[in-house]
Parts: sequence; C-alpha cells; structure tokens
Amino acid sequence: MNIEELQALLTQADEHNKSGNYIEAEKLAYEVLAELDSATVSVEGALSEVETLRVNALLSLGTTAWRRGNYTTSLDYARQALALAEEHSLAEVTPKCLHLFGNVYASLSNYPCALEYYVQALAAFEELGDKAGAARVTGNIGIMYDYLSDYFCALEYYGKSLTAFEELGDKAGAARATGNIGIVYKNLSDYPRALEYYGKSLTAFEELGDKAGAARVTSNIGGVYYYLGDYTKALEYYVKALAAHEELGDKAGAARVTSSIGNVYAKLSDYSRALEYLVKALAAHEELGDKAAAALTTANIGNVYKNLSDFPLALEYLVKALAVYEELGEKAPAVGVTGNIGSLYGTKDFAGYNAVLAEEYLLKAIVMNEELGTKKNLYENHKAIAGLYENEERWKESQQHFKKYHEIEKEVQSEEATKQAQLMEHRRKIQESERDRQVKLARFQEQEKILHNILPAQIAERMIAGETTIADTHKNVSVFFSDIVGFTKLSQKITAEELVGMLNGIFSQFDQLCRKHGLEKIKTIGDAYMAVSGAPTPQEHHAQSAALFALEVADMMKNYITTTGERIDIRIGLHSGTVVAGIIGENKFSYDLWGDAVNTASRMESHGEAGKIHVSEKFRTALISTATNELPIRFIPRGEMDIKGKGKMKTYFLEK
Repeated sequence: MNIEELQALLTQADEHNKSGNYIEAEKLAYEVLAELDSATVSVEGALSEVETLRVNALLSLGTTAWRRGNYTTSLDYARQALALAEEHSLAEVTPKCLHLFGNVYASLSNYPCALEYYVQALAAFEELGDKAGAARVTGNIGIMYDYLSDYFCALEYYGKSLTAFEELGDKAGAARATGNIGIVYKNLSDYPRALEYYGKSLTAFEELGDKAGAARVTSNIGGVYYYLGDYTKALEYYVKALAAHEELGDKAGAARVTSSIGNVYAKLSDYSRALEYLVKALAAHEELGDKAAAALTTANIGNVYKNLSDFPLALEYLVKALAVYEELGEKAPAVGVTGNIGSLYGTKDFAGYNAVLAEEYLLKAIVMNEELGTKKNLYENHKAIAGLYENEERWKESQQHFKKYHEIEKEVQSEEATKQAQLMEHRRKIQESERDRQVKLARFQEQEKILHNILPAQIAERMIAGETTIADTHKNVSVFFSDIVGFTKLSQKITAEELVGMLNGIFSQFDQLCRKHGLEKIKTIGDAYMAVSGAPTPQEHHAQSAALFALEVADMMKNYITTTGERIDIRIGLHSGTVVAGIIGENKFSYDLWGDAVNTASRMESHGEAGKIHVSEKFRTALISTATNELPIRFIPRGEMDIKGKGKMKTYFLEK
C-alpha cells in the first residue's frame, strides 16, 4: 500500500471511532501498523510521512482504548505516539498526542493534570492554525471548568467551541458542545434549559449516526429526570443508554450508567435491585481503574445497606470509600463519608454502637467542613453530635452543639438568599454570552451564505476550513459556453437599465436550469455565460447533464423577445475533456477553469450558428458512452472545419 491508501484506512478508523464502531476502528489501525512494519511492503514517501502515519495509527488505537474505558492501554499508546512525534519533530501530530493525554486523565478524574495537557494542546493547535483541533480542545477545557464548578468559565469555553464548530460546518463537534452547555444548565439546576440543549444534541447525534454521542446524551437526560424526582422517566433513559454503551463495548460509559440505575432503585426503595446494579458498577469501575467513580459507588452501596439496617456492611463500605477518597486527596467527598461513618457509629440500633468512635469521626468531620467552608454539612455534623451527646447524657456539650447547629443553619439560610442572587447574576451573564454567540453565529451564517453564492459550496467549505491554495484537476467534464448574437448592436438600441434588466432576467433563468441539471455556473462576461458539468463534484454522466441543460437553454431562448420587441438568438458550444479548477486572487476571488477543454468549448460557441448547439466529436463520444438511457436527441454532422487555434475538427449540431 502507498501513503495515500494507508491514510485512507486511518481516516476510516477515525470515522468508526466517532460513530462508536470500535472493533472496526481497532482493526483498521492495526492493519496500518502491520503494513508499516512489514518487511515486504514498500511505502513510498519521506520518513516524516511514514512516521506521521505510525503516530496517527497509535493515536487511533489509543483513542479506541480510551473510548472503551481501557485507560492504562490508552496512556501506553499516547506515550508511544508522543515519543515518536518528538523524536521526528512532527509538530502537526504533537497536539493530538497531548489532547489524548488530557482525555484519559479527565476520565481518571485527574482534572488538574487533564487541564494542563489540554492547555498545551490548545496552544499547539493554534500555532499550527488547526481550527478544528483548537475547537475540540477548547470544548474539553470547558468540561474541566465544569467539573471544577466554575460554570461561567465552562460556558465561555463551550460557547467558543460551539461557534467554532458551527463555522467549520462540523455537526458532530457542534452536537458535543450543545450537549455540554446542557450540562452547565443542569449543574445550575435550570433543568428546562438543560433538557432543551440535551434534546438538540441528541437529535444531532442521531442524525449523524453517532451512537456513542447519542448514548452519552441519553444518560444525561436520565440524570435531569433523576434530579427532578421523576424516577420512572430517569430509569427509561438510563436503561436505553446502558444498552447503547454495552452494544458499543464502552465499558466506562456502561459502568457510569449502571451506577446511576442503582441509585434510582435506591430512591424507589427497591434495595435488592439497587445493590445488584451498584455492585456490578463497582466491579467495572475497579477493573477500569477509575478510583473516584469506584469510591462514589462504594459509598452509595454503604448508604443502601444503612437503609436496610445492615449496619456492619454499611460501615465496611463507607470505610472503604473513605480510604480511597483520602488516597486521591478528594477532601469534599471524604468529609461527607466521614460524617456518615460518625452518624452510623452513633446509631442506637447498631450492635456496634460506639460513642467514642462516633464522636471522633463527627469532630473530625466538623474540623474538615470548617476548613472547606462547607457550612451545610457543618451544621448537620453539629446536629448529629448534639444528638450523640444527648444519648450519652452529656447535656452541656449537647446544648453547645445544638446552639452551633441553629446558628450555622440560620447563617446558611441567609447565605442561600445571597447565593440565589449570585446565581441569578451568573445566569444573566450566561444569557448575555449566549446572545453574543447567537449574534456572531448569525453574522457568520450570512457571510457564509454570500460566500456560497460566489463559490461552489464544497470549495467555500474548504476555504472556511483554512485551505489557502485550491487547485484541482478534473479529467472528465463538459464545458458550456453561450453568447448572445448581435449583442453589441442591441445594446445601442436600449437604455442601460433595460440592458442590465434583460441580462439579469436571462441569466437568472440559466442559473435555475444549472441547478436543475447539476451544472456549476462559472461566470458571465458581458453577454457570455460559462458553466461546467463534472466539477467541482465529479459526475459520471457529465455530458448528458450538459446536453440536457443546453437543449433547455436553446428552447427557452427560441422565442425570446425584449421589451423593445427585439428578437434574441444565442450560440451555444459544448466540449468534453480535462480542466484545472481553482481559486484565483486574494481580493474579489473567483472559482475558474483553465485548460484546452475550456478553449475548445469557447471555439465551439464562436464557430457555431445562431440558435444552434455546436459540439465537438469528443463531446459526442462522451455523451454516447455515458448516457443513462436513450435520449431524444440527434447529432447533425457538420463535417470537418477549421477551428481557430485547433486546426481541422469534426463537429456536430446537437438537436432534439
């Protein structure tokens, strides 16, 4: 295989990764590595091209492993890829390696480390001018701020990434960014807006056939219904998401949703089923090495056993969860579990009731909450230890803690009003940011609409994506030229307004017929009209489309009369061959064609006759050999004639 063929395989692997077809993605990436490592294969190209392919193949495998929750394997591939990129100074793939590191560390809940890699990747993408890569990393930086509860920063980065994806025409990226904005609103408890954005994101992923994206958003929608207390609806979405993750082989996604289903059953007091799902999720989290998720699930199992009054097992799971949180240095969840353990030891119905240990854990929780400033947990701890001292008839201490409980509770309730005001201000800023984004998007869409009217759509998209030089060879096209007969004399008989109005009316109808038959209008020069069939989009039946277009144009102009009563005739010329097409100019640029086929088509028009379609032998051959069915046309031989700049040529008139 050559460089282009191997790159095509990696492109396919990338598409499979995006759509969740991980088995096929992995297979293609291994195939590329096998070709590169084979002693018999001859891969022509510079060393940098070969090593870039190798790095991209390793990144593809690393991405597949990450998406499937195999984080250790993913990091191994990322390290190999980065080492190769640095060894061979492959600047264009280095940011991809950094990005993958960020993704894996984010999945491992190491957010500071993930943020560090994402920031490095963003700088590298921006230095390369890679707008698509920068857009992806910008969104991921937003996710890190979201996890760190800095929602305004999160929305700022999500908004930037959404705008960038929309400008690039990247629907999948826009769908991800839209879903992430939904997460912010969910965290702000604005559930209606969260569902609105989730709904848009889910629809987009389903239209794209992106099963992995759809599964993630489906799970998020389930989470909103969970917080709203609609557990039946939450369960419906969670079950659907779980089936999708399992079908895709996404272990991490399946583990998260399995844990969520367990929590729903716990809320429904179906503790046996809650334990079934939570235990299964815990095993999966431990297998994946996701310690934070495992600790959370372990604590939830402990809470279920507490509800079942199985206090020894509840204590066992809570102690395990606390140990993991302390190992990870996650203080906020650790203090919550510490307080739960203290309350458990202070439960009279517990055979292991131990006032000393209960006091030890609750006092520790109080100190930790004071350090963290988490006052809601703090007053609950004071209430719990006040109850413990009351049971132990330590009245003075009980009264002191009850007093602190009431003081802090009152303070918290007062602070709640301030927080609500701050939240309203926060939402106002978010809404302003959203309005600014919509204005920018509307302006961009209007500019894009104008650009698409100037250039072919796919050429415009390539320019928007950052291509600075566009030049393509099209081997099989048909070129159309037409010219109004006696235009100079006619222009002297009518006013300027009438002349412009007449040309606008004629050429607007030509434009409509172009769209109907799939031709691309190239330009008008005075009274001449030029179009092509088969470029920029290749078309097998280019000659047939051009012929049908020319016949309709000729028929339309057959009885055309100006407002002054003047009859108008046109000459039409057609030729098939090879052209070069591309963009010229920096200001007022245009899409144009060059080559012998263009010159010959122009000669067919200029050597033709009024009201007739003059075609070359090559056009006739192309039409006969590629026509999809028998066309109601005929070719009238014109014999050989001298064509300026071409010499003797056999030509024909095309008629119905």
